[in-house]
Amino acid sequence: MKKFYALLLVLLFVASCSKSDDDPGGPNPNANVTVQDFMWKAMNLWYFWQSDVPNLADDRFSTDEDYTNFLAATSDPSDFFFDRLLFTDDRFSFLNSDYTELTQNLSGISRSNGLEFGLFLFQDSDDLFGYVRYIIPNSDASTKDISRGELFTGVDGQTLNIDNYRDLLFGENATYTLNMADIADGVISSNDKSVELTKEEGLSENPVFIANTLDVNGQKVGYLMYNGFTNEYDEDLNVAFGTFKSEGVTDLVLDLRYNGGGSVNTSRLLASMIYGTFTDQLYIKQRWNEKLLDVFDPEDLKDYFAATTSSGSPINTLSLSEVYVLVTNSSASASELVINGLNPYIDVILIGETTRGKNEFSLTMVDDPGREGAPYIYSSSRESQINPDNSWAIQPLVGRNENSVGFSDYTAGFTPTIELDEDLENLGVLGDPNEPLLARALQEIDGAGAKRDFTVGTPIEIYTSSRMFQPIKDNMILDKPLNIQFDK
Repeated sequence: MKKFYALLLVLLFVASCSKSDDDPGGPNPNANVTVQDFMWKAMNLWYFWQSDVPNLADDRFSTDEDYTNFLAATSDPSDFFFDRLLFTDDRFSFLNSDYTELTQNLSGISRSNGLEFGLFLFQDSDDLFGYVRYIIPNSDASTKDISRGELFTGVDGQTLNIDNYRDLLFGENATYTLNMADIADGVISSNDKSVELTKEEGLSENPVFIANTLDVNGQKVGYLMYNGFTNEYDEDLNVAFGTFKSEGVTDLVLDLRYNGGGSVNTSRLLASMIYGTFTDQLYIKQRWNEKLLDVFDPEDLKDYFAATTSSGSPINTLSLSEVYVLVTNSSASASELVINGLNPYIDVILIGETTRGKNEFSLTMVDDPGREGAPYIYSSSRESQINPDNSWAIQPLVGRNENSVGFSDYTAGFTPTIELDEDLENLGVLGDPNEPLLARALQEIDGAGAKRDFTVGTPIEIYTSSRMFQPIKDNMILDKPLNIQFDK
């Protein structure tokens, strides 16, 4: 057993650039193709669909000149990545011109004013309307007069539409003013309220947003709103479950309605906190591209339920036989991984909307071909080894995770057990037992008493959200050490 991708992958990487053993396998050093060279080599080795993309074939180039000309034909790195290297079914791979910004965002650190919102089209027009989902604590928005459920129709006096919303809300402007609106009986109308917000550098969001124990006719029900699988906050997550356990929680409502994903390992820890610390039971199994599968030790592809966090703290588990999960179309990747990984073991009751359908995981790659056993895979300890002339990073999809019975085909998303859209005119207060999605879960848990009417007046058909303009977006990040078995 040797550490993560030793000699064989290096040989694969060297061979990938040239059809002939006599060719050195690199571009013309005088050509301005440093970024493209890095992208092609990293994708040729790691990309999940490498064998399905003709431009990434190991025998694609017969000479270094052919290779150089291919790289130089597309001067813009973004165009090169998206137009020349991606498989047609790939919806989620992305890149960033600054790897520092990317890696910080994957750690939950971003430039943000703390307002998390959704955007939707209304009444067959190109106009967009925003609604506030929640406010990040200790942010600029948390100091302003704005709260969940409020609407806005414009920014700096301009009406939002599909052509200008990117520049107005997600452009370089650090400060903007929202023009607020009201809704009644399905009619949206502007009001006189405005809210000025300023984006701050380095805002950190603890994804453990709400963790409360509710008393439902004598039953102790835990409610956890969890907004991102950020491994820097695994201990906070475990503490929340420790509190649930000490307070006698017997049922759990897990709110992932706005959780776009993140760390694969954190999903394993969360699943263990729900189900149990059964380290002999398979949680998920990785599937890579064909040439990587040939060299992996099959056992190293498996992830079992965990007994401790990465820091060594014992997992606080509720040992549940069922869990209620609140979901929307914004629930993706690691959120769906928890659902899929738990499905063979316990009853997972989904309440809300069909989830996104993001079933691939990714790795952050930078121009560090010399990393022993793991060429191009980002490591914070090796930042001094990254090519100083190339700050680009790519976040390609490199594999899929199957559950213990081999299921991974949920590209269409998971259909809710109980369908219930969020209501634009009645979003409710998150964590309040009367908030519609939580109330529906509590009604299912209680199973007694008068049944509430959950008719939705104005369902939200999401166009996009603020989360989708952060680098973590809806990604599932692989963050575990790997080993490969070599024949002696």
